[in-house]
Amino acid sequence: MSLFWRIFLLNAVVLVLAAAALLLGPVTVSTPVLFTEAVVLSGGLAVMLVANAVLLRVGLAPLDRLTRAMTTTDLLRPGPRPTPTGHGEIARLIRTFNTMLDRLEAERGDSAARALSAQEAERSRVARELHDEVGQTLTAVLLELKRVADHAPPTVRDELRQVQETTRGGLDEIRRIARRLRPGVLEELGLVSALKALTTEIAGHSGLSVRRRFDGHLPDLGNEVELVVYRVAQEAITNVARHASAGHLDLTLSHDRDRVDLRIRDDGRGLGDSAEGSGIRGMRERALLIGAGLTVHSEPGGGTEVRLRVPIPTRSS
Repeated sequence: MSLFWRIFLLNAVVLVLAAAALLLGPVTVSTPVLFTEAVVLSGGLAVMLVANAVLLRVGLAPLDRLTRAMTTTDLLRPGPRPTPTGHGEIARLIRTFNTMLDRLEAERGDSAARALSAQEAERSRVARELHDEVGQTLTAVLLELKRVADHAPPTVRDELRQVQETTRGGLDEIRRIARRLRPGVLEELGLVSALKALTTEIAGHSGLSVRRRFDGHLPDLGNEVELVVYRVAQEAITNVARHASAGHLDLTLSHDRDRVDLRIRDDGRGLGDSAEGSGIRGMRERALLIGAGLTVHSEPGGGTEVRLRVPIPTRSS
């Protein structure tokens, strides 16, 4: 039965019952209308309106739940689907909405995976060019400066030495950027070594005091999952160094029977009332790609905690 006919029949039932009560009951209407008759009719009308409102509220309650779900749905934070309660068109509408959400989440996941894959490929290309082209060029410049400085008069030699140091600092910075773009330590030595190198580098440049704890015998997560964990940790730690005004940072990588937990907590100023930026949304997109859950908890003046819960991949025998 369509929604139109359901509402029509609900109103028809109320009106028929009211007409039957008026025809078969002791109530009559005089001309002019007596006060008692007006009271009875007013009370009957009030009863009709209340009964109609209750019936409509019960019948349209699933639509209210669907409206709330539509206004609160976030594809980056998948939640439970609204239950397809009700009958006829309402239940079909809720099922259609759930199907649409499934399709949108799948399409967003595919597009995000392609975008992040392209981003990683571009990062690797830029890192290689920085290392192979710019790095080698600056290395050649350093060697030439050394050769010139060795044969230069003393008045010019000191200035050439300063240029050497500036060039060497630029070369070190380029190498650091290349390492962040393409974490070779992650590919060669694994996730724990890459996280240690990342925190050591951040601490050296930002002055953060970093405390690390890694569980022993971490399960093999696979290259794709380890890259996501590393990128989430990299983004979170970079945000702390740049924006949190923190002095201490704790990084924990632990595991239990079915998942690996990454926790990064600082003692900075917290997120406050500011909306989530592109960095956090990027972390959420990466977490969705591997079926992980990401939570960002912050208290004003109490720091921020980023937690990534990664399910351990099952190995088919």
